[in-house]
Amino acid sequence: MIAEFSIVPVGKGVSIGRYVAECMKIVRDSGLDHELTPMGTILQGDHDRVMATISLCHKRVASMSDRVVTYIKIDDRRDERPMRKKVESVMEKL
Repeated sequence: MIAEFSIVPVGKGVSIGRYVAECMKIVRDSGLDHELTPMGTILQGDHDRVMATISLCHKRVASMSDRVVTYIKIDDRRDERPMRKKVESVMEKL
């Protein structure tokens, strides 16, 4: 499974780097394959671990803010193809 998520602490201004850093600590500790992008974080792994990691991130940011919005997109691949292979496949076609 590949999931992309972003967490927005509502009302905390334009710069949310400290919240992202708190989530990245959780993501790194999860041991999941991951990639931080300017618009969110991508995780790859089994469903339960991915969702648990996103939940921990949500709860951490919620503990730092009165309101939090979390967006999640899921690509539920059964072949467990590494997420970087998706990008490589497109680049080969260019």
